[in-house]
Amino acid sequence: MMLDKNRRCWRLPLQSLAIAALLVGFSGAASAENPGPKIAFLLKTMQEQRYALDRRDFTDAAEKLGAQVRFASAGNDEERQIQEVEEALDDGAQVLVLQPVNTGTAGALVAMAHARHVRVLGYDSMLTNGPLDAMVMQDSWEVGRLQSEALTSWLKSKYGRVAGSIVLIMGQPGDSNAQALSSGVWDMLSKNPEVKLLAARSTVAWSPDAARETAETLLEKYHNQIDAFICNNSGMAFGVVQALQDQGLADATKVFVAGSDADLRNVRLVAQGEQSFEVWKPIPPLAVKAAEIAVALATHPDKSPAELMPGSSLRNNGKVDVPTFVTPVVPVTRDTIETTVVAGGLYTNEQIYGK
Repeated sequence: MMLDKNRRCWRLPLQSLAIAALLVGFSGAASAENPGPKIAFLLKTMQEQRYALDRRDFTDAAEKLGAQVRFASAGNDEERQIQEVEEALDDGAQVLVLQPVNTGTAGALVAMAHARHVRVLGYDSMLTNGPLDAMVMQDSWEVGRLQSEALTSWLKSKYGRVAGSIVLIMGQPGDSNAQALSSGVWDMLSKNPEVKLLAARSTVAWSPDAARETAETLLEKYHNQIDAFICNNSGMAFGVVQALQDQGLADATKVFVAGSDADLRNVRLVAQGEQSFEVWKPIPPLAVKAAEIAVALATHPDKSPAELMPGSSLRNNGKVDVPTFVTPVVPVTRDTIETTVVAGGLYTNEQIYGK
């Protein structure tokens, strides 16, 4: 997928971004005369580089629509997120935009909001088995498909057929987004019996350090005879590459490593030939759409989410059919860095190549 350099780019000056302290109360463009809707934007973490962009783009878009935004990040701590939801509701939030720490239990947070007549828009990771009102997420299924497609091409180039031994490094145990991100690998395995899955490991809190330890253990167990590591995000892919570096195997021609999020350090690894593949998930389409829907939900409480989301599709979360917008993702290889993350304004050549 190529991005026209002449089209309007998403200019994201990453070096100027900093993860600010947790906001207390609502802030924004609203005034006493025109208070505007109160929106709580609740992320599970700021651990990955991308989340500074999620926060900035969502807040900017919502405030331009006249909303006040309360931001909180739970640090991958489920108990802390429960407290943040309670505080946002006590502070008068009219809509929660929620990326759950635990997708399996967050239905209780929705029930808590509904008891106060507050609707909940899921963000990025869909909670399961709960009465979610609406959802905006990136195409996690496509991420896994792109990773698997790149892997099969790599294996075929190396062995003349789709065969080899691979490892799947997944995110938080039981997380619905980790399952969606991994679905492409499971599908690829079902179609290619000569590809052997040596291990599929979940990673608590999506930790890069834990992913590195997993890779180190498996490399030792299989005497470095592992062809590929497919990782649910960039941070865990970075941890895997670190383990490979220790073994002199951080070479995209020797071991295939795929990540997702296109963190700067990972794009640098792709450019250097140490990591094989990344998936860029542009944040502005996700964050801006979420802000628009959140404000619409707050200002039109008499209308159903489906009415306020023309063009959305229904996705079942195990309990209800949720009106959902899915935003696109972009594959990134060493040969396409210029036409993807550079042309799209995510990074500059200087940031990637140091020149």
